[in-house]
Amino acid sequence: MKKLCLGLLLFGALTIYGEENEPFWLGADISWTIEQESKGIVNHDSEGHPMENTALMKSFGLNAIRLRVWVDSETGFNTPEHVLEMARRAQSNGMEIMIDFHYSDNWADPGHNNSPKKWEGLKVVDVKGKLAEHTRQTLQLLKDNGVDVKWVQVGNETTNGMIWPMARIPDHFETYVELSNAGYDAVKEVYPEAIVITHLDDGYNRFLYEYIFNAMQRLGGKFDAIGMSVYPFWSHRDQTTKEAVTDIIDNINVISKEFNCPVIIVETGATVWKPEEGYDFLSRLITAAKNDTEGRCTGVFYWEPTGIYTPLDDSYGLGAFDSFKPTKIMDAFKEAAATNKTN
Repeated sequence: MKKLCLGLLLFGALTIYGEENEPFWLGADISWTIEQESKGIVNHDSEGHPMENTALMKSFGLNAIRLRVWVDSETGFNTPEHVLEMARRAQSNGMEIMIDFHYSDNWADPGHNNSPKKWEGLKVVDVKGKLAEHTRQTLQLLKDNGVDVKWVQVGNETTNGMIWPMARIPDHFETYVELSNAGYDAVKEVYPEAIVITHLDDGYNRFLYEYIFNAMQRLGGKFDAIGMSVYPFWSHRDQTTKEAVTDIIDNINVISKEFNCPVIIVETGATVWKPEEGYDFLSRLITAAKNDTEGRCTGVFYWEPTGIYTPLDDSYGLGAFDSFKPTKIMDAFKEAAATNKTN
């Protein structure tokens, strides 16, 4: 039997792959915004005018915003309340919302996936309940305040599982699927039509995606779409070469057909100190994702374009702003938006 993405079975192909009148999604994760604002940091447009971050992204043609949420934030930021504030701003600018649950009190990724402190020592069944409760309560807060949510990530870059050591992959794959399904079901309770994403890193790695999603389907894992991180820098690739884009597009086409699921690039980034190269990479990536995947890739999201970078300090190097002003990298979004459909 042909493998089917669960969301395809539940809602039909058009719902998951996007209605014909939907635009290609041009997005950004700007979850650092409230923390930046607390420190008095203000970003500017190309002419040097100060702008709030969601409005600034909108001015470059972006039509979606991604927001991370932690359980009991160790930093005091990325809380459900901060997510609500940012989602309201984005929605007021006519942008769609993606929520990214990290299921940790701090960063969750292939190298960091610690259990929230208050879940430590609990049994699997209890963590399952806590995860579902956290998911429902966060989303219900948004819904009660009039926020529409289009996508939800159940975990961030869960290549090595989540909530270590309980649901670490490959040692506890069945537990990972059980917890992931608890998150999926909780999302659907609040937003039945939201697209639930399972997100992995290294979108160039076909073996990784086939391994994870074959196991997910064998164990009854639920997901509506596949999320990818695509960073030439972290994958040790030259962002100026043709292969930096063609390899990822080839992988998207193979994986989306194999699992009959849409793919969305939920994270990408280029080296900000080489803006011409970064612009070229992002422009080629968006164009290929939009035109060379038969609609199977539904969007490209940049991770923290306003991440602080100044030449004089040790700061984030894969954003798209230099000294609080946009680099040429952002022009790739503006040019793509000029030919995009409106929703």
